[in-house]
Amino acid sequence: MFDTIYNSGTVSASQFFIMAAASIAAGFVYAFIISFRIRAKKRFFIVTAVVPFIVSAVITFVSGNIGAGVAVGGAFSLIRFRSAPGSADEISSLLIAMGSGIAFGMGYIAYGVIILIGMAVIFLVLSLLPIFEHKSMSEEKLLRITIPESLEYSGAFDDTFRHFLKSYENAGVKTTGMGSMFRLSFKIVMKDPAEEKEFIDELRTKNGNLEIAVLPYTEPSNQL
Repeated sequence: MFDTIYNSGTVSASQFFIMAAASIAAGFVYAFIISFRIRAKKRFFIVTAVVPFIVSAVITFVSGNIGAGVAVGGAFSLIRFRSAPGSADEISSLLIAMGSGIAFGMGYIAYGVIILIGMAVIFLVLSLLPIFEHKSMSEEKLLRITIPESLEYSGAFDDTFRHFLKSYENAGVKTTGMGSMFRLSFKIVMKDPAEEKEFIDELRTKNGNLEIAVLPYTEPSNQL
């Protein structure tokens, strides 16, 4: 059951179609399971469902040829850099699909199915369990304040911050509006989340009623 179905140097048509049917079926089951926890468009799950077959077909045709394998790796990297960056969930789900595709492509049908369905169940269970959820991190917000270039922003909001915030940390500054304004970013924790509107109203009196945003905080690539 766990042996490869490719028992010779060549792959017969029947062996290829068995591999294709198994990888496509397992891929769609995998995509269906993860769709309960990942928020994405329908086309993402369709792509995820067919990735195992695509990768397995490539591995089958490469058939141990190192030069062809390097060329395929280069093609995959081009596809990656032509794609919009996705969430951690989306990236990990595609990596799992690609990993199972390698197993299918080498003829290990049972292992490919176990990787796909097993990881989908593990992902679903871990998503439902209350682990890796730290209250202190969930309280963190990203505050963005737009100010005119004439305003000296160093320490301009400190008194308001001390009144409303449990903690705050400067997360960067950038120019905006063709250089006519600055956007300040802070990682903040409110003393009382119910005072958020009052907090924003007081900031508006100091930044000339320009844009202010309070957003969920995530570790950046770029949050400015």
